[in-house]
Amino acid sequence: MAHLSAAVTIVPVSIDSSDSVTAPRLSGPGTLSGPGTLPGPGTLPEPGVSASRGATAESGDGPGPGASRRGTLRRATPRHRGHPPTRIWQLAATVALTTVALSVLLTVEIRHENNGLVTIGHRAGPEVVATSDLYFALNDMDAQVANVLLVGDQQNLGVSRAEALRIYEQRRQQVDHDIRQAASAATDPGSRQTIDEVLDRLGSYEALAARTILLDQQTPHPAGQPSAATLAQYRQATDLLRAQLLPAARQLTDRHGQTLEASYEAQRGRIGVERVLVAVIGTALVVVLLVLQLYLARRFRRLLNPVLAGATVLAVAGVALSVGLLSSEAGHLTVAKKNAFDSILALSRARAVSYDANADESRYLVDPALAAQYQQAFLTKTQQLADLPDATLVTWDRDFAAALAAYQRDHDDVGWNGLFGTEFRNITFTGERAAAQTTLRRLQTYQLDDRRIRDLATSGRRGDAIALCTSYAPGGSNYAFDQYDQSLAALIAVNQRAFDRAIADGQRELAGRTVALWIGCAVILALLAVGVRPRLIEYR
Repeated sequence: MAHLSAAVTIVPVSIDSSDSVTAPRLSGPGTLSGPGTLPGPGTLPEPGVSASRGATAESGDGPGPGASRRGTLRRATPRHRGHPPTRIWQLAATVALTTVALSVLLTVEIRHENNGLVTIGHRAGPEVVATSDLYFALNDMDAQVANVLLVGDQQNLGVSRAEALRIYEQRRQQVDHDIRQAASAATDPGSRQTIDEVLDRLGSYEALAARTILLDQQTPHPAGQPSAATLAQYRQATDLLRAQLLPAARQLTDRHGQTLEASYEAQRGRIGVERVLVAVIGTALVVVLLVLQLYLARRFRRLLNPVLAGATVLAVAGVALSVGLLSSEAGHLTVAKKNAFDSILALSRARAVSYDANADESRYLVDPALAAQYQQAFLTKTQQLADLPDATLVTWDRDFAAALAAYQRDHDDVGWNGLFGTEFRNITFTGERAAAQTTLRRLQTYQLDDRRIRDLATSGRRGDAIALCTSYAPGGSNYAFDQYDQSLAALIAVNQRAFDRAIADGQRELAGRTVALWIGCAVILALLAVGVRPRLIEYR
């Protein structure tokens, strides 16, 4: 036994940092040596000391017992950057940030869209209508003053002096209401200044009109023969109206119309950009969710993470609904502005111009010295309504009848321009075409009555011309004008209802969307947390 113990030499086992074990080798007869050598049966290490530890201490040139493990951890640390927990955290954080960013973007856009609908539907739109109404009411005020002078003290005409004064007062109150409405809605200095100018000039006009009516009352006269002093006073009033009041009212309408157009273009452009951004960010969100699921499936040998799959489905649905909402809002905006309001604006201007032309017809009779001027003004305004190339008062009726007949054969053949040309090229809604055709047929009837009035006046039958001009009975000019005006108002109402409906539909679709959006965002984030948490726990 002693000989055997002396012949066997203990060679320590050495385990390097790579955790590999080197096979032992023979160092002599009966002796094993090398890093993997195990103690022989006759030789034992010191009590409480492992072979490797004793060997290390015995060699005297290696690190301490804890150094090997610390070195191993230090060398392994860089590899942790690609470890599953880090990768999962990165993908989950990307999903969360993208979801929140998309929700913020949509929240801001919904607020912008709602503000735009309010501007177009409840501010700029009504302002344009109110100022157009102001223009026509001013014209009818002056037309009623002309009617007062036209009928004189005669009682057997279509309109009496008292009736003309009643309508004048009604229009005056309407003008006051329209100005107050325009003033309350005015937000820019230019509009406020124009409104102040209208108020100042309106006061001057009303003073001149009041003196005209008073002079006419003090000097009774047959129909159509006011005194020279009364006529001179009326000329001052109507010149002030035509040269200052009406241009200022038209300027208000144009300014509000430009504001509405700018608001529409800005909103439409922004919706287009936001729709692309939502689609891009939403697609990125879905892609990252899919990448996260594929990574988890490959790493953890699972085919499907139901919770993350639910989050992905919700994200796809949310993005699709958001893009659909933006497209729908763009559609409502187009219907409100282009299809409805552009027609409302053209037709409201047509109504104002029609009242101006009707006033020119009365002025033509009340002031024979300026009859040619008022006749040309009537033709100019008729052309503003339905512009026919090279038409005169003699040829307009014939040309218009031919254009209407061509349109009946082919609705794409609109043979006139002007305000009614704008409307007939923008017919969109149910019942609009029929209402528009009725309006033009009644305009045609009114125009034919106007030619009869002028023929009577030039043939020396001035009394008959005045009776026809002032008559509200069927066959009278005022009756024809009222029929035309009623059909024009009905045509405006078709477009106004469509405009109001489009604005209401747009606002209704936006209502509650912000709350639903953030609920969806919270659900996706919750599903994300539930979906990745079990995988992260496995690495604790």
